[in-house]
Amino acid sequence: MTLNKKYLPLIATIVVFVALFVIGGSMYRNFLSTMVLGNILADNSFIIIAAIGATFVILSGGIDLSVGSMIGFVGVCMAVLDSMGWHPLATAIFMLFFGVAFGAAQGFIIDFCKIQPFIVTLAGLFLLRGLCFMVTLDSVPIQHEFVQFYSSIKVDLPGRGVLRSSALVMLVALALGIFIAHFTRFGNHVYAMGGDAESARLMGVNIRTTTVKIYALAGFFSALAGVVYALYTSSGYPLAGSTLELTAIAAVVLGGTLLSGGVGMVAGTLFGGMILGLISTLIIFNGSLNSAWIMISNGALLFLFIVMHRVLVGSFDLKGGTKE
Repeated sequence: MTLNKKYLPLIATIVVFVALFVIGGSMYRNFLSTMVLGNILADNSFIIIAAIGATFVILSGGIDLSVGSMIGFVGVCMAVLDSMGWHPLATAIFMLFFGVAFGAAQGFIIDFCKIQPFIVTLAGLFLLRGLCFMVTLDSVPIQHEFVQFYSSIKVDLPGRGVLRSSALVMLVALALGIFIAHFTRFGNHVYAMGGDAESARLMGVNIRTTTVKIYALAGFFSALAGVVYALYTSSGYPLAGSTLELTAIAAVVLGGTLLSGGVGMVAGTLFGGMILGLISTLIIFNGSLNSAWIMISNGALLFLFIVMHRVLVGSFDLKGGTKE
């Protein structure tokens, strides 16, 4: 039985995560615990959720820079509507529909107008961030009793660890993403577009419809990340989510998805996001390093993964067979 070459980036991601976790355990007491693992999942849940949506976009060969602004916009809308008497669940549903509609509009413009996704989603980034400041200039708390109920939801893990509500929502979103990517015709179309859009078109894939669906799905996950972030912090702030689009993309790349599209797995994005969280946790445990080292470490690791992906592509044709 031979190993499918397309699993190599995912395997590399898992190996790096396990290695970092073991290194942390060898350096710091009580690091190898379910408590640390549960905290990493909870603290990075909204990033991973947003990155799941970004995975579909990158698999198709596109990019979405509006993720962070969507998170901020959803947060301020939830906070302001809460102050007007809206139930957080009603607001969340409304914002999820908005995320789908906004993403679908971006996808339509990308295909219909033949504009690069970078430009369209960059415009989306500025538009949503501007709308954040139109809604409010201040940090607004979410004071509905549902927030306390949401925060109280948890599942105990062996040891002293717990899976908090945000982590549970993230795991459900992950399962949904895996199902869509690997068990639906739409998922096959996404991979086909990323592998070769023209070949996919010749095979009968409706490129426009698929593009709209991809960005609509990304909008859904971005909005869901905004909902989770707002409930996790119990507030909305117009600058919330700034640069998180880059963190989401980094999580996707660290998860083994090639930026050229066509190769990657949604499950890898989970480990990519957890690697980012693990690096932050290691630096926090150290205590003598400032937060700048988090960005330096993330940048260095991301660079190494890009080089590793390039080596894998050079050694194997990950979209086809072994290179001769």
